[in-house]
Amino acid sequence: MQNEILIVEDLLLTLMDDTSGAIAGEGTLYYTLGGAVLAELALRGNVMATEGDTGLTGLKVHAVSGHSVVDPLLQAAYRKTAERTRGVQTLLVEIGGELRSSVLDRLVDRGMVNRERKRRLGLFHTTSLSVANTRHKAEVLREVRAALVNGRTPNDRTAVLIGLISASGSLPSLHPAIPWSGNVYERAKEFEKGAWGADAVNTAVTRTLVAISVGSAVAVTSAVD
Repeated sequence: MQNEILIVEDLLLTLMDDTSGAIAGEGTLYYTLGGAVLAELALRGNVMATEGDTGLTGLKVHAVSGHSVVDPLLQAAYRKTAERTRGVQTLLVEIGGELRSSVLDRLVDRGMVNRERKRRLGLFHTTSLSVANTRHKAEVLREVRAALVNGRTPNDRTAVLIGLISASGSLPSLHPAIPWSGNVYERAKEFEKGAWGADAVNTAVTRTLVAISVGSAVAVTSAVD
């Protein structure tokens, strides 16, 4: 029996071009994917962050005991967090560094992504990716569109997803599924900052998302420089 679909899987699937398999925001993908895993752990009550509790590498993320972590991908990230308290930017790099391949493996196993090895010129092997389950991806994008274009209040999972896409700078790549406009940009920034107005949202998720946004901006700036 497969584990439930994680936010990080929906995120990578959303960022992937259906045909070419190109992934938007590839340069800082480890930050974005690491952020998705941290946010998922926060939603489940496995990690927390408190406003003002910062170090040299940003907001400190603490492991929370008492809540079981069943999914192996989340388990690995939780164990890393539990080893010692780290600033979010350090933790995102340590968690996110290996996520691209492992999340792709999960999507391939689920039949959501096709991965095909080809031989070029009879000598070189290349790997091509494409989205296999476009129906699931379309459902995810409909929820994102409803929040950004139609102003619907999303569930926590979709709010986190929007915040991460916005922080990665990849939202324009989703056009025309999500029509790009100034209003969509501003709305997405609200989610990036954790200000989506859902009273039941765990404070830890909000604070973690703010830290993720800052970390992503630092990474993008460093890459440009």
